[in-house]
Amino acid sequence: MKNLKITFVFLALAMFALPSCKKEEKELNENINSVGSLTLPQNQQSIKLTPSNALATQQFKWTTASAEEGGLVLYEVAFDKESGDFTKPVYKVVSDGAGVLPQVTITHKDLTKIAALCGINSSGTGNIKWTVIASKATLKKTGSDSRILQLERPAGFAEAPANLFITGTATEAGAEITKAIKFKKLEDGVFEIYTSLKPGTYQLTDQTTQAARKFYPEGTTLKEGTNTINVTGTAKVYYLKYDFNVASVLDAVEVQGLGLYMSAYGNEIGQLTYASNCTWQSGSIPVVFYPFSWGRDERYKFALHTPAGLRYLGSSNVNNSSPVGQGASYSYLYAVSNDQWNNTYKFDPAADNKNVQVVVNLNADGPYTHQVSIR
Repeated sequence: MKNLKITFVFLALAMFALPSCKKEEKELNENINSVGSLTLPQNQQSIKLTPSNALATQQFKWTTASAEEGGLVLYEVAFDKESGDFTKPVYKVVSDGAGVLPQVTITHKDLTKIAALCGINSSGTGNIKWTVIASKATLKKTGSDSRILQLERPAGFAEAPANLFITGTATEAGAEITKAIKFKKLEDGVFEIYTSLKPGTYQLTDQTTQAARKFYPEGTTLKEGTNTINVTGTAKVYYLKYDFNVASVLDAVEVQGLGLYMSAYGNEIGQLTYASNCTWQSGSIPVVFYPFSWGRDERYKFALHTPAGLRYLGSSNVNNSSPVGQGASYSYLYAVSNDQWNNTYKFDPAADNKNVQVVVNLNADGPYTHQVSIR
């Protein structure tokens, strides 16, 4: 009985103590008093966009927001059309420092995309609106302060294609888009190709699928759309170069021939014939090194014939050594000057008084290159 009384006393004490051990709960205060005022750029500031310049940027700044009970506040900059109210901004970007800092630096390339989303066309000028959205935990608060920016877009696409292909009945691969021929990408937005075109139509595309973006040249301008270009007459080889950063056709010229130019003779010693897939091949070309008093000269490069005159393809090295024992890069081809001696290659010494066969490969699968085989 005594043990039972003691047990009853301990249970009573434990029940009495339970409420005193319960932690006091406090509701989390996520409220933000103010979002801060915008400081940079100035309201109505005009910016002439240069998206092709990777270093061109614009900084946006504002004063820090204050939370009712302190704590970390994060920021986003929101952009909208001039008539928008930021309920559905066209573009948002997290501020510097993973959202912590009251500033963000945006490239002109991204501002060009924003301009396009706000309805400002290529070569056009228009206004956009920006503000700051502050957040703490799950609460977001859009600032009451907003500013207008006037953006002037250059000619060109807000979003240049990452890749470029040519497709259609006029092309070597035909109208099946999955077989479209790829351009060589020289830099962001700039592409070139050496290819043949025959009677039919063609268009440009950024992917080998039906859902891809489509483009077409119109005079010296590039445009986006499903229009096709009509090709008439006989099949010819062309060199095409496009710059989507400024929506321009930089070059569109017929390639009438490709010759093997030997420096010491100051002339072409043989011709290559276009095969397909951006590749030329010669027949058997006799090679005789030119006899000088100091020895026999074996230097050569390639002459590309166009209606406007000759263009040359050669080595990146002004002066070259023998090809014997050299790696694949020795044979890489680059656009070079018409200098008689510079940027040339040297034949293998074994080619003297022999015949050679030459293959030039200018497709997009790898570096432009050539191969010389002694017969």
